[in-house]
Amino acid sequence: MSAQIPEQTGTSAVPVCPRHPGVVSYVRCQRCGRPACAQCQRPAAVGIQCVDCVREAQARLPSTRTVFGGRARHGRPVVTLTIIGICVAVYLLVAVFGGSLQQHLVFAPGVGDVQPYRFLTSAFLHGGVLHLALNMYALWIVGSVVEPALGRWRYAALYLLSALGGSVAVLLLASPDNSSWFTAVVGASGAVFGLFAAIFLVLRRLGRDATQILVLIALNFGLGFVVAGISWQAHLGGAVVGAVLAASYVYAPRERSTLVSGLATAGMFAVLVVLTMLKYALA
Repeated sequence: MSAQIPEQTGTSAVPVCPRHPGVVSYVRCQRCGRPACAQCQRPAAVGIQCVDCVREAQARLPSTRTVFGGRARHGRPVVTLTIIGICVAVYLLVAVFGGSLQQHLVFAPGVGDVQPYRFLTSAFLHGGVLHLALNMYALWIVGSVVEPALGRWRYAALYLLSALGGSVAVLLLASPDNSSWFTAVVGASGAVFGLFAAIFLVLRRLGRDATQILVLIALNFGLGFVVAGISWQAHLGGAVVGAVLAASYVYAPRERSTLVSGLATAGMFAVLVVLTMLKYALA
């Protein structure tokens, strides 16, 4: 006697990747069990995991810190590349729209009180392609070392405040009684000198020889007194601000590095603002 087996009419759903619903995948994540397409698969110690589970696992890991308390990151120096990109973009915009754009961004002590944004925007302007190339080359060489050592936010703060410090030094050493009050200043040199001071202190703190950096700083600073058109005042201001901030970053106690760095950054900004206000009030 034979029995008839009923035909199965139900079919199971085809598994698709939740991140890419149009892609069929029979490979499942070993952690969450969801389908993962080839684009979302990540090799694990055992089997395959999806990108969401990998990202979640990485987020749970304690962040690795540099010796100076910055968050350790791998890959290219993002902040340095961003600054270089902005400087190049501004240079191209000035080349396209002419000097009218540059006239609204340069810094001179005589206009800084009514248009304070110029204290910072001038650091992203350059007087020519050679000026731009030299500053960006120095920024790349030094920034590639300082940014990974300090971490992104400390490095960005040091760069911007050094640039601001260069403009403030130009203001403090200018007089409304002569042409220095209305002499325009452009360039990232003040910020770069802040990085020069920072890399010197970073190398010293790590016990490495920093003689070459010291010689480089001295040579570049000396050029401001023998080559016309170079603002040694901006170099001096950037170097002083960079040295003070870098010292607070690299010599802060490791367990309080974030607190000390934050207070030093805020304090330096406050000092620069107060000095600027006092100079304009007494001018």
